[in-house]
Amino acid sequence: MHYRLFGRTGLYVSELCFGAMTFGGKGIYESMGKTAQTEADKLVSLALDSGINFFDTSDVYSAGESEKILGNALGVRRKDVVLATKVRGSVGPGANQQGLSRAHIISSIDGSLKRLGTDWIDLYQIHGFDPVTPFDETLRAFDDIVRAGKARYVGCSNYPAWQTAKGLGRSDLLGVARWDCVQPRYNLLFRQPERDLLPLCQEEGLGVIPYNPLAGGFLSGKHRRESGPTAGTRFTLGTAATRYQERYWREREFETVEALRSLAAEAGMSMTQLALAWVLANPVITSPIVGASRAEQLDDVVATAGKTLDAGLKARLDELTAEYRLGDDAR
Repeated sequence: MHYRLFGRTGLYVSELCFGAMTFGGKGIYESMGKTAQTEADKLVSLALDSGINFFDTSDVYSAGESEKILGNALGVRRKDVVLATKVRGSVGPGANQQGLSRAHIISSIDGSLKRLGTDWIDLYQIHGFDPVTPFDETLRAFDDIVRAGKARYVGCSNYPAWQTAKGLGRSDLLGVARWDCVQPRYNLLFRQPERDLLPLCQEEGLGVIPYNPLAGGFLSGKHRRESGPTAGTRFTLGTAATRYQERYWREREFETVEALRSLAAEAGMSMTQLALAWVLANPVITSPIVGASRAEQLDDVVATAGKTLDAGLKARLDELTAEYRLGDDAR
């Protein structure tokens, strides 16, 4: 496993980040006759043994169960990892149990600390934009959390370039804790961040920990249009199914995957490894977030660590997927 500096900080993280979004998810483990905690314990142990020291979750994943399960799985090895979670989504029925107000942020981080079974969170991130709460209120609340020692670094997720730039500018003006990273969606089938967000991150020294580097498993090649989405995947489970099908279940994306299948075979790599190696080949990327529900999936992912793409293959992949740098409305 290789390690990379986290933005402009002195912190090193593994070049792969383990995402625990599926921990506690309904339908994933029941069909295998296994418990979520048992499988999470195995996967986290395998990740740690492979050299992964970076783990990401959120207070809204499986209504907080993801944090509980991840915290239990890490156990005494928690001190050896960089642990990240997020705040923004609804965590209860109350009107103030969502958003980025000071009240919700202070309450939410205490809840996350309790569920994760830890005294501090290494990376606390905004999970998405809140159009109601003023930027300054959110930034000052995050600064208070850092000063209190509840979080060591802060960042944002799902922010476009202009909002990210605004946040950086306001934090500099206020003299409060500055975002150290962004977490955007980024993969071979969604390259829009290359147009403005990634250049901004390079200029400002922000770490980039992209989610969906495998397009929710679509880039693994497991799905076939004629047979429909594979059961037990993000394309069939819960509320995510509609979102993932809207993102990727299109004829052009299937054509691209078939072309990628040939390139992967030519390179002697699995499709998963090819897709991840392409993301990691971008010098702005710090650590893509990868998930797994089975040990063999994690083995395939970890095998990407340290792999470098041949310059010619990288150029062919860039050319094949160039249209995905544009918005859907432009294609």
